[in-house]
Amino acid sequence: MSIRPFRDIKRRKTKTINVGDVKVGGESPISVQSMTNTLTSDVKSTIKQIQEIQSEGADIVRVSCPDEPSSKALKEITKHVNIPIVADIHFHYKRAIEAAENGASCLRINPGNIGDKKKIVEVIKSARDNNCSIRVGVNAGSLEKDILERFKEPCPEALVESAIRNIEILEDMDFSNLKVSVKSSDVFLSVEAYRQLSKKIDYPLHLGITEAGSFISGSIKSSIGLGILLKEGIGDTIRVSLSDDPVKEVAIGNEILKSLNLRNRGVKIISCPSCARQGFQVIDTVRVLEEKLSHIKTPITLSIIGCVVNGPGEAAMTDVGITGGQKGSNMLYLSGVQSEKVMTDEMITRVIHEVEKKASELENNSK
Repeated sequence: MSIRPFRDIKRRKTKTINVGDVKVGGESPISVQSMTNTLTSDVKSTIKQIQEIQSEGADIVRVSCPDEPSSKALKEITKHVNIPIVADIHFHYKRAIEAAENGASCLRINPGNIGDKKKIVEVIKSARDNNCSIRVGVNAGSLEKDILERFKEPCPEALVESAIRNIEILEDMDFSNLKVSVKSSDVFLSVEAYRQLSKKIDYPLHLGITEAGSFISGSIKSSIGLGILLKEGIGDTIRVSLSDDPVKEVAIGNEILKSLNLRNRGVKIISCPSCARQGFQVIDTVRVLEEKLSHIKTPITLSIIGCVVNGPGEAAMTDVGITGGQKGSNMLYLSGVQSEKVMTDEMITRVIHEVEKKASELENNSK
């Protein structure tokens, strides 16, 4: 039995599929995705952005393939990146075939949008021949006409019916290497659609609040929607959709997972909002440490608390901690235990040293 059962999350059991060399579903870690916003046909810019997205901690990257130059550009792009690429396809079946043949690890499609059965058969054959998985991507903004007419508006039941319909098209052709999403820009609609769908299928689910908005509003909407579902054990891979730099999407996605203890990567900072009691400038200190510790990939907890009201208690539960003191004399904690006093002008350098030292110890112990 868990020591702290109130923190336990029992993940829904799903099938495991491969997106390139990344396993999605089953007991695999929940993966983080983002999507490039460059022209895919601009190979140099797209490679650069993919590398930046990966550096931030993404496991999978999606690129849009609206035309032939884009889908064929994947052949060169995939030579220069070592992260699975998902090709975003909407209507033209030839783009899907070209993407699979040119190195995509997954195709994001709705089979119902592809056209007649012959075209769908060709897409599936290409996916199968090239070891390419498929994401059935249902979106509240592009539901099938007959479904929308029947339900009058996008609703959870409409999204789920669309997903099931598209899944069955693939299953009827003996293709099951797939994952599914039912996205909406509405948090309530998305959450309920995913809840209902999770009871009907055992394919991996790709979570997202689509068109969530700008950095602040989109991050909040995504954190609420994805947080609710992940806490309920629903979701196998996530994408935070922001009208901003896609690198930021990855940062927010990882933070959501870290907050729920579903994935640990890098330094998790616990810090106070600061007030008149603070013994040092907490906000500035946290900002500097976030930047200077961004290279750490090993899971480390760090508490930065400005005074002794909550400081000792928080520091007792982190790998490294600092509690503000009077006259610039602050207390350093290591593995939850008081170590020594550190003056404010030496504090950042010392904290960086202790975090790097702890990361090195953990890395060596894991070998």
